[in-house]
Amino acid sequence: MSTLEPERGAGTGTLVEPTPQVSHGDGDHERYAHYVQKDKIMESALSGSPVVALCGKVWVPGRDPKKYPVCPMCKEIFDGMGAGGDKDKGGKGGDKK
Repeated sequence: MSTLEPERGAGTGTLVEPTPQVSHGDGDHERYAHYVQKDKIMESALSGSPVVALCGKVWVPGRDPKKYPVCPMCKEIFDGMGAGGDKDKGGKGGDKK
């Protein structure tokens, strides 16, 4: 959301854009590989758009997930989905990224 801050005596204002918060909490999300829908990973790779993990982390993937342990929250959610998972969308509910 932008705010308009008036300048003194000029009668006009300066548009100030808020800086988005990039980091969430203590950085634990950065230490894990996360589960994301497979089709969303491909879309992100082609367009550069961010993805949303099962745990809620939003980011643009760009690292090898095999180098990191699986996010405990993503794993818990994925395991709770059962064997059917997200079969409506043709997947198992998520992939590591």
